[in-house]
Amino acid sequence: MLKNETICAVSTGMGRSAIGIIRISGPDAIAVCDGIFKGKKRISEMESFTAAFGRIVDGDETIDEAIVLVMKGPHTYTTEDTVEIDIHGGNLVVKKVMSTLINRGVRVAEPGEFTKRAFLGGRIDMTEAEAVMDVIAAETDRALKTSVNQLTGKLREEIVDLREKLLYQTAFIESALDDPEHYSLEGFPEKLREVVNSVNMRIDKLISTSDEGRIIREGIRTVIAGKPNVGKSSMLNSLLGEERAIVTDIEGTTRDTLEEYVNIGGVLLRLIDTAGIRDTEDVVERIGVDKAKESIADADLVLMLLDMTQGISSEDQEILKSLSGKKTIVIYNKIDKKESFIDEVNTDEVENIEIKKVYISAKTGEGIEELKQLIRDMFLSSEIDYDDQIYITRSRHKAALTEARQSLEKVIEGIDMGMGEDFLTIDLMAAYESLGEIIGEVLEDDLADKIFSEFCMGK
Repeated sequence: MLKNETICAVSTGMGRSAIGIIRISGPDAIAVCDGIFKGKKRISEMESFTAAFGRIVDGDETIDEAIVLVMKGPHTYTTEDTVEIDIHGGNLVVKKVMSTLINRGVRVAEPGEFTKRAFLGGRIDMTEAEAVMDVIAAETDRALKTSVNQLTGKLREEIVDLREKLLYQTAFIESALDDPEHYSLEGFPEKLREVVNSVNMRIDKLISTSDEGRIIREGIRTVIAGKPNVGKSSMLNSLLGEERAIVTDIEGTTRDTLEEYVNIGGVLLRLIDTAGIRDTEDVVERIGVDKAKESIADADLVLMLLDMTQGISSEDQEILKSLSGKKTIVIYNKIDKKESFIDEVNTDEVENIEIKKVYISAKTGEGIEELKQLIRDMFLSSEIDYDDQIYITRSRHKAALTEARQSLEKVIEGIDMGMGEDFLTIDLMAAYESLGEIIGEVLEDDLADKIFSEFCMGK
């Protein structure tokens, strides 16, 4: 059905701009555009990967001057005939060209449909398709390099190689069972064990990158925690460099979580400003406190603020105790009020937590750069070459790798139990199919639809 329909979409953002690009793809792309473009050449007469200047018309009406780019399948992004129309970027002119195309039977593309056609046409696999959106969404150099690695097929190459090793072993077993005169299974289980262990080691290495891969792609889930009125919103504003959160002297001003992103020297923080944690009878504030505790539980990093004009209170101690096992920076705030600053603070009695300390004034910005440097030191490693490293950045990839690992563990168990080789092929093929889910070789339609629905329009 996809191959029978011609689709169009605006590939640039809506709003006034210098240029607007409309992309058309499908079997009738060239014929339809021939009917609305007036230039020295007809589009159907143009060679592939050439451009022409002319006018976009609707009957006798000229809508705008335009440059059209013609790309003929199968050597295009979608593997279909594709035309891109470059016009002026005003809302009205873009809408009128889109309406002209729709009136001629072209359907508006769904989010991600151009990339979906590239996938269905075999030009890219699912990991490369997902990398397209990751490149668009990248906010740091690390995220961009990781996405480009995946876009250029490094993850696909690794997965394909692992699958080929499993397929070869399965094919050998099947051949030996069918033709024992020419293929011997003597000593084969131990050879298979070596292959499976080798594959498992490579899968384990991929799985081990998933947490850092998620952080690179999504940012570090960073919760700003503390009791009310210790300066959490002020510190959020200092890190962002703008007045994003409301700051007052009234306790409990922040009732809900507030999320913002900030790039700190190549480290993307997903900052979450939470309600002050305390016992309260206010129903709305209590909901905010519960949300704050949930955010802390899911955090990669907690920035725990203390008001050092008051020292550590019992409320502070309770919050600190809840941070067991979390990467935590304890921030001693309000050093601008040196006359009332309590410098003797002991957090050693808080168990199972590695605490890093920094002194700041969220109000004046003093110490904020030291805080940023500390965060960079915690999450940036100079020893890794991000150009070569393969990262698992999506939860579905990790889940598929884990399933493959479990299937291969069953193969080892089967070898230890002396099971027949034909039984071993069941789990070998299960692992093979789990790995296939990553690159889209084995992928249910509803999952594919969900993945592409997350794409932006026109891509």
